[in-house]
This record gives sequence, structure tokens and C-alpha cells, in this order.
Amino acid sequence: MKLHRSVIDGKNKLKLIALLLAVFLMAVPSISQAAVPDLVVSQTVDEVIRILSDGSLKGEAKRAERREKIRDAISKGFNFEAMAKRSMGKYWKERTPQEREEFTGLFRSLIEISYISKIEGFTNEKILYEKAQTKKNISLVKTKIVLSKGTEIPINYRLMKRADRWYIYDIVIEGVSLVRNYRTQFSSVLRKKSYSILVEQLKTKIEKN
Repeated sequence: MKLHRSVIDGKNKLKLIALLLAVFLMAVPSISQAAVPDLVVSQTVDEVIRILSDGSLKGEAKRAERREKIRDAISKGFNFEAMAKRSMGKYWKERTPQEREEFTGLFRSLIEISYISKIEGFTNEKILYEKAQTKKNISLVKTKIVLSKGTEIPINYRLMKRADRWYIYDIVIEGVSLVRNYRTQFSSVLRKKSYSILVEQLKTKIEKN
């Protein structure tokens, strides 16, 4: 069927283009929805490095803005609830829904601070990615930050699959698991003191950063 030229002009032409784009976007899943573990990690890390390399975001005066952008970047690839649950271990089941939500928020801030502080000094370094080691719904993606002098810093990411999407649930920096490290600290406080004391300690630590 031929369309008269006068029909596809001006606003009508724009509407047709918009409609075709909408149909295309509905038919093709986004990268984040269909991402494999390797892609989840590389997209997240590459975006963080891009932010750190941005000249307009360098310096102490831009620290808050820079860190906020990094938080936004990593929030797309991380499952903070899963990380919080694992970091609390057996004590998680003792928490109320409100306490779990509170703790997840605090733990998210803590992870962001820990992760950012570890990588904030890296800007133009080379990042090497290894092929993901995947078994069912669990995957490990190994990466290395290669410094200018050739020194390699291994940072590995553990991922889990939920509802056809992969999320990072742990980071292993130079052989040390962030989740396991925090679980040891949290268990000690919960065993010797209380949940309320742990919350106060987390808030204090977050405020200092």
C-alpha cells in the first residue's frame, strides 16, 4: 500500500518514527535485562572507571558529586539485599521486616563506601576481564586492574541469577570477600552485644565517610 507524500510530513512523520521506535524497543529486551554475568560486571566496572576518569569530576570539591554518580552506577548491577542477608548470616532470620529493610540500607551505604574507597584511585588503569565461571544460577567473574607499573590487583565478582537477571552479591578484593569480612565483624557484635548496637556502629562509620 502506497502512502501519499503529504501524509508523511511534519508531525505525522515524527509520530511514525516514534511509533516504529516504540515497537522496536518493546520487541528487543534491554542489555540489562538479558545480560550475562560477564556483561553485568564489565558494564558496571567500565561505567565506574569512566566516572573516575572524568576530568570534570576530579578533585575534593567534586567528591560528593563523583561518589553519587558511582553509587548510581553500581546500584544497577548489585543486589544489596542478598549481600546484607549473607553478611548477617544466621542472625538475619531473627530480624523483623523493618529491621531487614533498615539494615539493607545501611549495608548498602557501607558497601558503596568500601568499594569506592578501594577503586577511587584508579582512573586510566587497564581492566582485564576473564570469562565467567557459571554453574546454574551462580557465577564468578574474575577481573584484574593493571597498574602503570604492571602490578595487577585482582577483584572478583560473585553473581546470582534472579528472575532471569544477574546481580552481583559479593566482591572479593585481593582475596578478601567483603561479605565474609563483614559477616565476621557483625557476628561478633550481635553475639556479644545487640542489633541496636550494630546499627549505631554502622551509622557512625557511614557518617565518618
